[in-house]
Amino acid sequence: MKLFSGSYLTDDVQFLLKPIEIENTPIKEKEQLIQSGKKHYSEMITKESLPSERYTLLFDQVFAQNKQRMAVDLFRLAAKINQQKPAEIVLCSLARAGTPVGVLLKRILQQYFDRDCVHYSLSIIRDRGIDANALRYILEKHPSQDGITFVDGWTGKGVISRELQKSIADFNQQHQTKINADLYVLNDIAGVAAVTVSYEDYLIPSSLLNATISGLISRSILNSDYIGKDDFHGCLYYAEFKNQDLSQWFVDEIMKAVANLFNSANPALTAADNLADKQRVLQQSADFIKQLKQTYQINNVNLIKPGIGEATRVLLRRLPDLLMLKNRHAEQTLHLAMLAMEKQVPVIENPAMPYQAAAIIAEHKHD
Repeated sequence: MKLFSGSYLTDDVQFLLKPIEIENTPIKEKEQLIQSGKKHYSEMITKESLPSERYTLLFDQVFAQNKQRMAVDLFRLAAKINQQKPAEIVLCSLARAGTPVGVLLKRILQQYFDRDCVHYSLSIIRDRGIDANALRYILEKHPSQDGITFVDGWTGKGVISRELQKSIADFNQQHQTKINADLYVLNDIAGVAAVTVSYEDYLIPSSLLNATISGLISRSILNSDYIGKDDFHGCLYYAEFKNQDLSQWFVDEIMKAVANLFNSANPALTAADNLADKQRVLQQSADFIKQLKQTYQINNVNLIKPGIGEATRVLLRRLPDLLMLKNRHAEQTLHLAMLAMEKQVPVIENPAMPYQAAAIIAEHKHD
């Protein structure tokens, strides 16, 4: 099988995804089809466009402000993986938000912890589960299963974490395997991940961009017109964005930040965990969702996207109805305010929110 690494180095990641060509579904049509139940979101995709010049400049500014925090948390997450995984480490990042995190964890584990480490990125889709063909491929290469480590960037409501638990349980039962479904993330505002280094909603810079920070791949696609029963889930490869691609640059810059922290023996790298009570974080998430459902008369919980990472995705990829910010002047969410202005999305400030941001997807009124 030909290795597919997107625009990353071959040693950084192997995407267990099938590059396909699929027709573009305009965003309004896509929302109509998703919300009417006529099509699942994974069956279609709206082709991405490149960010505006203003947004790119803002990304540069935000990256400079947040790269050290991300470097510290990546190192600390790598340290937890190093402690907990006795065998060869098999990082399985959830495409695509998990991919840059997986690439960086692999480099840190190899360079600073002297660990044998491989990295695959595979698809998991809400209501469709994890790509079982990709899992079978990983097991062929790494039959011991012990080192398999699922990685993502962050949690929002915890939907993907629960999907992972369910689909791995189903897979284990079907194949008599014992894969561990624990999820490792940088921040866990939903309180559902097995391992995290923060429950705080802070800006992870890779959440600001789409394909141009994720190896030039799209989110994953599962449409039987393009994906056979033995195929991996699909993706688009945006070769046309090559000149604007920041994927390798981003990894190299974060690794420089890690090196600076390590060489200066920064105490943050070995600081004791000061994590909030997980149960309280879980309850906070449930209460917030419940409150928004009542306040805005929302029946479909999938329309509510809490946290900076999820709100950014909504403003980049969906039709937002409303953006909520804890502080509309906070540096962490300036990019969201800019996107909302560009897309003429109303913004309300809510200082009582437990998160820095939340977005609500516009409900499509259908017959």
